[in-house]
Amino acid sequence: MQKKEITITILEFENDTQLPTGDLNILKEAQQAGEFAYAPYSEFYVGAALRLANGKIIRANNQENVAYPSGLCAERVAVFFASANHPGETIESIAVSCSSEKTGSDKPFSPCGACRQVLAEYEQKQNAPIRIILGGKSGKILISESVKNLLPLVFEADELKK
Repeated sequence: MQKKEITITILEFENDTQLPTGDLNILKEAQQAGEFAYAPYSEFYVGAALRLANGKIIRANNQENVAYPSGLCAERVAVFFASANHPGETIESIAVSCSSEKTGSDKPFSPCGACRQVLAEYEQKQNAPIRIILGGKSGKILISESVKNLLPLVFEADELKK
C-alpha cells in the first residue's frame, strides 16, 4: 500500500475590497443574478456569472421545480447557455454567489458535485483552467485557479476510451 496526499490551493480574501477589479466585477454580476433566482422551495438563491475569453459576461441563477430534481443549478445554467450561444469560446472564470434569508448564511458555498463535474469537463474540453470565485453577499471570498482544486480525482472522458 502507498499513501498519497492531494494538496489543493484556495485563495481566501477577507472581503471584496481585496479582490482584483475583474474578479470583483464578475462577483457583483453573480450577486445580481442571484436576486432573480427561482427558489420558492429552498429559499437558497444562487447566482452565477461567467466571463468568456471574448469578454462577454453570462449571468444565470438556480431554477427550482416542485418535482425535485427537475431544477438546475446556476453554474450549469451559465455553462450550458454559454456553450449553446457561444460555441467554442473559452470560459475564463465563473463567480458563484449564494444567499438565504431563511438560514441567514452569507458564507461562500462551493458548487455541488454535479456542477463540479460539468465545470471539470469544460475545463478539459477547452484545455484551459476555469477560475472559480465564490462569495456571498458580503464577507469572505474564496478563489480557486482551477476546477481541479475542487474536484481533484475528476472522472474524465478519456477513461471511457480505454
